[in-house]
Amino acid sequence: MDGVSSYRLAEPPLFTRLRPASRVLIAGAGGGFDIYGGLPLAVALQGLGKQVFLASLSFDDLGRTPLEDWLLPGVAAVTPGTVGNDDYFPERTLARWLAETGREPVVHTFPRSGVRPLRDAYRGLVEHLGIDAIVLVDGGTDILLRGDETGLGTPHEDMTSLAAVAELDHLDRMVVSVGFGIDAYHGVCHAHVLENLAALQRRNAFLGALSIPLDSPEGAAYLAAVRHAAAETPSRPSIVHAQIAAALRGEFGNVQTTGRTGDTELFVNPLMAVYLAVDLPALARTVGYLPLLEPTEDACQVVRVLDAHLAARPQPRPFTSFPH
Repeated sequence: MDGVSSYRLAEPPLFTRLRPASRVLIAGAGGGFDIYGGLPLAVALQGLGKQVFLASLSFDDLGRTPLEDWLLPGVAAVTPGTVGNDDYFPERTLARWLAETGREPVVHTFPRSGVRPLRDAYRGLVEHLGIDAIVLVDGGTDILLRGDETGLGTPHEDMTSLAAVAELDHLDRMVVSVGFGIDAYHGVCHAHVLENLAALQRRNAFLGALSIPLDSPEGAAYLAAVRHAAAETPSRPSIVHAQIAAALRGEFGNVQTTGRTGDTELFVNPLMAVYLAVDLPALARTVGYLPLLEPTEDACQVVRVLDAHLAARPQPRPFTSFPH
């Protein structure tokens, strides 16, 4: 929220913004296991007496999901028994962990689409649940890129989610990124990420950095959920959350926790277990191509818009190394 001046050091700005909210939707922006990055925040907010609901943009084929599991048009209420892919269904995997730990075992799940259907689905879910704040969670940092960088990572789902939620202007909206440095694998220059955060800071839209404590209920819940997901999805464990979990445990350097990264040198470090929070509408205004996604109806159109943007844009910001 540009212009806010009521922050103080004793309370992270993210929690200052969420203080008035009573019903918070935490949603994975990029699909897959992104929603797992929101679990520490969910546990913390529940500890403050807030009602927290989980959502995810799904990579799974929700065409197999029975009609009775569809809560609203474009929103499936995925539970431990929801029919789906047996090898990879992160939303159902999470629902099963939630059930095993005595939590509400529902993950509200959106099928992949363009911006218009996803916005309608979000709008319907917000109304149905009485939501007054949304936090989009990205595992990695490519949601923080504005489109003029050398490498954009894998922005398709992230930017669809960002554009969809940006126009829901009757409630508070924030973005949280966790896993700083992980997107180097996809060509992201993290000096650009820091430059973008500095620009948001000048607008009072950077809501600070917040470490997830290892010795905390939030950290313990996150590590347990990631372990459970790795056991439930052995053929496609989350590369992102394997590294974040390793960072949270205090591991460092080329920590290989899954065979999926055996050919890549990793740099696990404490910054991976830090939340970077920003104001969502302010972030959306920095993404130059975001208005081009507005008319999209399906995921293929999103891909075409992004490809056209990459082909037509002027010389991007050159890759920059950290000076120290």
